[in-house]
Amino acid sequence: MTQLIIFITLFAAWLTHVITCFAAATWGFLIAGAIMFPIAVFHGFYIWFT
Repeated sequence: MTQLIIFITLFAAWLTHVITCFAAATWGFLIAGAIMFPIAVFHGFYIWFT
């Protein structure tokens, strides 16, 4: 159960990153998040808490 919650949280943070980058047209950052998954996850968390 804990693994499922962690997976859903990470996926939601990644999805937040993707949607935000598309909306802001920050293509370079979107590509960086696609190449290195943790960048996208940290950016998603950052968006949630700012």
